[in-house]
Amino acid sequence: MQRRLTKTRGLKEISAGILCFHVLIIVSFTSLYLRYLASLIPEDNLLGTGEVTGEGKIRQSINLDDTLDYRARQGVETRTSWKAPIIWEGMFDPILYDQMHIQNQSSVALTVFAVGKYLDAYLKTFLISAERHFMLGLQVTYYVFTDQPDKVPHIDLGPQRSLKVIQVEKHSRWQDISMMRMKTISDTIESEIRHRCNYVFCLDVDQEFKGRFGSEALGDSVALVHAYFYKLPKDMWSYDKNPKSKAYMEYGDYYYHAALFGGLCEHVKSLADHCFLGIMEDKLNDVEALWHDESHLNKYFWLHKPTRLLSPEYCWDQNNIDNDIHVARLIWAEKHYDTLRDQ
Repeated sequence: MQRRLTKTRGLKEISAGILCFHVLIIVSFTSLYLRYLASLIPEDNLLGTGEVTGEGKIRQSINLDDTLDYRARQGVETRTSWKAPIIWEGMFDPILYDQMHIQNQSSVALTVFAVGKYLDAYLKTFLISAERHFMLGLQVTYYVFTDQPDKVPHIDLGPQRSLKVIQVEKHSRWQDISMMRMKTISDTIESEIRHRCNYVFCLDVDQEFKGRFGSEALGDSVALVHAYFYKLPKDMWSYDKNPKSKAYMEYGDYYYHAALFGGLCEHVKSLADHCFLGIMEDKLNDVEALWHDESHLNKYFWLHKPTRLLSPEYCWDQNNIDNDIHVARLIWAEKHYDTLRDQ
């Protein structure tokens, strides 16, 4: 009887050993097979972890900003105190950014106001230059807000590019045109843009693209460092100093230029709503901010820090001489305020 028990126990141990051996073989084979499958995937798809889309394509989820070289530029600030990047030439790999945003099907709305004499003076040059330099390779929709829809010039657009004209009222003062654009932007994001595009960029029309203005500029909330103020002492920054205004600021992080701002639809709408409400409250109190919507924009970015800053390369006045500017991507057009603006 004892022999039978011993024999039975021995057979069980042998069976368990064989089972463990088979499991080990299966695990080893599976590991080798997975490595073999991985070797068949192109290296371009191994940049980071990702998710498989409905079309079977791998959508990457790496943080592109982890690839930025913050030490590439000496003598200029490349990162804020809250760790947001300040984008300069030489910091980023344009091919990598474009590949990732094309793969993720990023789409951009570009809004521009061409009201009154500004349409004839600037719009055609603005649009033609944007076709040459703005977000090439991505889906782009131009939204032209004007009081003269019939005068919008015809522009030959590239693949994945479209243009929509929206009629707006022409206010009697240029200051009101500047300030009221915030409500129009917010309304259009809500009614249309958010259904078609991921990102929105809002630009002044009296500018011309001269170099790459690409996907490296895309971010959740994007602000532009003003070309005139980025080297000046903070006490010379032109914030609104009137305590009666909703735009009032004693100090700030940077001085931002309202000629260009952008980001994800929901962030740009939040900015536009904040500025519009501040402008309307000022009107009720018979107050007008020093630099109109730009003053309110600076107040918003002080309260809600932008996640990405663009250096003055992205909106430069060529009358300035500055060794920091290696490439002027967008330049100020020649101003004719005396003839273009209604007083």
